[in-house]
Amino acid sequence: MTNANIRRWQVYNTMNQNNSSMEKRFSLIPYLLKYKWHYLGGIVILLFVDLANLYIPQFIGEVIDGLADGLLDRSGVNGLLMKLFAAGAVMMLGRFGWRFCIFGAARGIEYRLRNDMFGHLETLSARYFNSHKTGDLMARFTNDLSALRMAVGPAVVTAFDAVVMTVMVLLRMVLYVDFRLTIMAFVPLTLVAVGCYFYGIEAKKRQTRRQEAFSLLSDKVQESVAGVRVLKAFVQEEEDFRAIEDASRNSMEKNLSMVKLRAVFGPALDAITGISLLITLVFGGRMVLEGTVSIGKFVAFNSYIGMLVWPMIACGDCINSFSQAAAAFQRIAGIFREKPDIVDKRPELSGNKDIHIRGDITLNNLTFTYPDGETPVLKNVSLEVKAGEMLGILGRTGSGKSSLADLLLRVYDCQEGALLVDGRPITEFPLAVLHRDMAYVPQDNFLFSDTLEENIAFGLEERIRDHPEQLRASIKRAAKAACIHDNIMGFPEEYRTLVGERGVTLSGGQKQRSSIARALLMDASVLILDDSLSAVDTDTEEQILENLLHMRQGRTTIIIAHRISTLQKADHVAVLTEGELTEYGTHEELLKKRGFYAHIYEKQQLEQELNVI
Repeated sequence: MTNANIRRWQVYNTMNQNNSSMEKRFSLIPYLLKYKWHYLGGIVILLFVDLANLYIPQFIGEVIDGLADGLLDRSGVNGLLMKLFAAGAVMMLGRFGWRFCIFGAARGIEYRLRNDMFGHLETLSARYFNSHKTGDLMARFTNDLSALRMAVGPAVVTAFDAVVMTVMVLLRMVLYVDFRLTIMAFVPLTLVAVGCYFYGIEAKKRQTRRQEAFSLLSDKVQESVAGVRVLKAFVQEEEDFRAIEDASRNSMEKNLSMVKLRAVFGPALDAITGISLLITLVFGGRMVLEGTVSIGKFVAFNSYIGMLVWPMIACGDCINSFSQAAAAFQRIAGIFREKPDIVDKRPELSGNKDIHIRGDITLNNLTFTYPDGETPVLKNVSLEVKAGEMLGILGRTGSGKSSLADLLLRVYDCQEGALLVDGRPITEFPLAVLHRDMAYVPQDNFLFSDTLEENIAFGLEERIRDHPEQLRASIKRAAKAACIHDNIMGFPEEYRTLVGERGVTLSGGQKQRSSIARALLMDASVLILDDSLSAVDTDTEEQILENLLHMRQGRTTIIIAHRISTLQKADHVAVLTEGELTEYGTHEELLKKRGFYAHIYEKQQLEQELNVI
């Protein structure tokens, strides 16, 4: 466990103990306040841009009236042109400024929120990941976060600009042109407010369905790509294509539903704007003919009506963005509302690096049922492993072997009985200490899309990586102990060979041995091998076990296996049958009992003899 991970556990568990309701009240306000000065600066700059934009029609009207009435000479025209140029320069520089401030703040919020989401996911327990698919989580990190960013960035600008521009344009229309004409032109625009209200309600519903459809599609694509070899092996490409097609069609329909709504709302806004322009032309033209309004002011008034079109269009865009963000917010908040089942019972010890595990393990009437299960997978299991001993665990599939490993690693907590480490309840040890002092090789050997060297060194702390020569030597020793060194040296890039996604370029046995090397390099007090030698031949298996006995002297090793050859050198062997401990003893003692262990041993011995023949 690295220093960063230890700090993460310490901070999270302190927060969980002292402010457990924070996740339930997840809010964007702290993220917005972090960039309050960016928003304030951007809005001030945007206000100046709008003011500059507001005076351009007035300057144009003054030029027209001045030239028509003969009241402007060349210097007067040049003065007004300079004002127009100055307003344009303010708009150009200001637009860069508010984009830098507000869009930059939105990107910063997205960055912090994504980091916090991922950090929170790392603290969640196995139960959460068992019930949430990878594709759905990926959609929340991409599509939903992007929707939130648009809401706290462009949508904020649009909303502010629409409100401010509407108010300022109406004031200029009243003060500079005519109050009556302004009222007549603006009355139709009030219908927009009513339309926006109903549009927002329906848009939120459709956006929620649209984003859920995107999540389903993302999950299906991710699953199909990850399992493409299985699809090809079982000739299911056509069936999978139809499933992808159905998911794509569902996503398309939900997107079209939103597009249809916008297709109705957009032209409705244009129609209302057109009515306002028509009123301006009819009544404004008559006022020009009557001499109530000058030609220049009439031209300016038409420009102002055109400037009101933008807020009307922006109103629809804002509702669309905020509706999409509201749906995204609920999905993201759902992650933060989740709380881990497994937390440090004593958070004050979370950052204490001086706590170490010796390796004594005691199970006393241990009973365990999975959170979503009804039948216990372990029933009244009692056994003891002294520090430095090797324990073998044998049992049929589904007998509870891997569940026992999960309890030792505190992936789950037991409900009944006791699980003691060094004579203390396992819950008294900080999670960071358990994960540091217990190395684990799971059944499903996971390798990252990186080099073999980085995969083997994955579990080491950052301080050890500061000495590259010593690190390489340690990696090679671990690889030799796991009997993978010779295979690695046969690759073109040796230890710098890229293994591909999930180690796809390696064989099953090579992946297992690479995972064993990764665990051995940690030199942990307790090593748990969960059926980790099933894909290697018996000669390689025997050599690895010999290396384990030599390297792991004084350290506890727990080996879960189906082959007796893997277990017969253990100090004790525990046999599990449907979650119960039915046999326990040394290899010789269990053979004398003539039970399940002896039966499996004789069967496997016969299979070996037949293979030799």
